[in-house]
Amino acid sequence: MTNALLNRTAVLQDRQGLKLASYLSLGTDELPHDISERLRVARAQALSQRKVNKLRSAHAVIPNGGSAALTWGHDEGLSLWSRIGSIVPLIALVVGLLFINSMQNDNRARELAEVDVALLTDVLPPAAFADPGFIQFLKAEL
Repeated sequence: MTNALLNRTAVLQDRQGLKLASYLSLGTDELPHDISERLRVARAQALSQRKVNKLRSAHAVIPNGGSAALTWGHDEGLSLWSRIGSIVPLIALVVGLLFINSMQNDNRARELAEVDVALLTDVLPPAAFADPGFIQFLKAEL
């Protein structure tokens, strides 16, 4: 999602730059030749600086394994504690899910034990045990 926002921001900046350049280009026909040449040189310098910035960001990713996702945000300046702090919620989530699974298993075992106790302590005819709806009846009664 962050990459999509960055791409959208870059596109919006490019559109704004093109719109601004078109407004500035409207009045260039009326300017003297020396001023228009200085403007042309300034534009060329600005474009060359922009291209250098993009090349720097691409070179920063390549030596670190070729993927920004594999570097754990190496260029973002995250310290060891920041990385540990970003992993702790994941560990808490896994521990919580394991705890919930354990509680669900205990509840299922307790329900089955209650059904077994009800079956063993109640006086029932043997045909009741063969009835498929009997377990449902016991659950409704308990």
